[in-house]
Amino acid sequence: MMRLHKRREMHLNLQPTNIIGFKMKMILLIGALIIAIILVIGFFTGHFISETMEAQVGDRALSVAESVAHIPELAEAFRQEDPPSAINALVTPIQQATKAEFIVVGNRKEIRYAHPDNDKIGKKMVGEDNERALAYGESYVSKAVGSLGSSVRAKVPVYLDGEIVGVVSVGYLVNDIQSIIQSSTSHIWIVLVNIAVVAVIGAILIASYIKKVLLGLEPKEIAYLLFQKETILQSTHEGIIAVNQNGMITMLNFAAQRLLFDQVIPSRQYEGKPLKDLAPSQQLLNLLHDENERIDQEMMIGKTIVFVNKAPIYAENSFIGTVFTFRNKTEIDLLTKELKSVKQYTNALRAQTHEFSNKLYTILGLLQLDKKEEAIRYIQRESSLQKNWIHLLIQKVSDPMVSGLLLGKLNQASELGIEFTIQEDSRLTTHLNEMQSEALLTAIGNLIDNAMDAVKNNSPADKKIALYFTDIGNDIIFEIDDAGEGVPDQHITSVFQQGFTTKEGEHGGFGLALTKQIIEEVNGDLYLEEGDLGGASFVLSIPKDLEERGDSNA
Repeated sequence: MMRLHKRREMHLNLQPTNIIGFKMKMILLIGALIIAIILVIGFFTGHFISETMEAQVGDRALSVAESVAHIPELAEAFRQEDPPSAINALVTPIQQATKAEFIVVGNRKEIRYAHPDNDKIGKKMVGEDNERALAYGESYVSKAVGSLGSSVRAKVPVYLDGEIVGVVSVGYLVNDIQSIIQSSTSHIWIVLVNIAVVAVIGAILIASYIKKVLLGLEPKEIAYLLFQKETILQSTHEGIIAVNQNGMITMLNFAAQRLLFDQVIPSRQYEGKPLKDLAPSQQLLNLLHDENERIDQEMMIGKTIVFVNKAPIYAENSFIGTVFTFRNKTEIDLLTKELKSVKQYTNALRAQTHEFSNKLYTILGLLQLDKKEEAIRYIQRESSLQKNWIHLLIQKVSDPMVSGLLLGKLNQASELGIEFTIQEDSRLTTHLNEMQSEALLTAIGNLIDNAMDAVKNNSPADKKIALYFTDIGNDIIFEIDDAGEGVPDQHITSVFQQGFTTKEGEHGGFGLALTKQIIEEVNGDLYLEEGDLGGASFVLSIPKDLEERGDSNA
């Protein structure tokens, strides 16, 4: 079972690290971004407030100016002998009520009739921005420098009997407006600075959390580890499939792709897809729903027998997925085939040695009992039996590997007390190519071993195996009968299925499936019949010419 545990401290010297770590970089970058945003917001807000404030002051001044200009007494005062006295008395209360910096009234010659400073009454208005009101009768807001300083002021013409007789100027000093703007923006900057401080503290917390989640690794270290992991996964000869908790494929290395599809495919064809859509084996899907760990579970995927290991993945006690690894049993068999052949010859030699020793003791006993004639007959009989076996195999079987295998099985059966007979009319004179020879050696060896297992618990009289083979016609045929219990009718259709077995113990049910697969690879066939000895009878056939039935597997 695989578990992922976070470690607060990991000292990995994978790649040269920078002086500034990932955490500090994040704090600096996020902090710089926050400060830049705050500055943009602050300056934009200040500019917006300034523009808005001046516009509002201008509108207010214009409103006051229009109100003053439309007072009837103000227009009538222009006809009096002393206009300044009457007009000044009218506008002074209005100026105080509206808190305007000044309300100035002048005639068409721009001579002041009213002004906050009495000393300036009777003098010419300053600013040179009265033409639009006096000449064209417009009402407007302007910004100019007057006798009291720079100001935002509104100009409205004064009409008497339909003619322009003067102008009303209402203004607010720019310095007063700026002081109001600065007071407002200073409060905004204080709020923005506090926000920036909180945001920088948040950036520090976020950077610390991300650093913790990344196990204290730097981005370059993570990239290097990812590259290293990917290289290891793709270069290993074991197939690896990783799925998440929903059964969706997250990783499929090259070895697994070749095992499943006989080629490497683009990741888009399998990533995020259910395992059940790609897995060719129902046993693999059964393992997916099994929460227990599995080690060296033998199964067949496609035409390949593999050992499957399954390991659930847990992170902080939460199930997050499953990893399957596959080892190709066929590759292991390439190594074991030679060992198996050596073992077969070793077993044959051991059987012959053991049997020869027993026979020597038998001969010795007969000689010690002065039974010379019986000893001679016994020697002649045994010599004749071995000669008959060897003569039969040399005469009937042209392939030395097959004849060697059969001789070894004859001696092995003799040692086990099994009566192993080869029918006299058997023959195999066809020259076998490498594929046919390998297929026959594996298939015959497996079938004879199964037959020996089937009769090993029988009584001595019923330990019988019969072999018949022929190459008359277009096919090479082998028939192996045994006197065992046979295969029940309900299991006949399942006997060649992967994983099916009637034997006790684990990892069974692959011998016949493998045998049938090997025979089919050379366009042959393997089937079960009712045997003459009362047990099972397996018949295998392969064509002499591999091209003869090539279309059947196309």
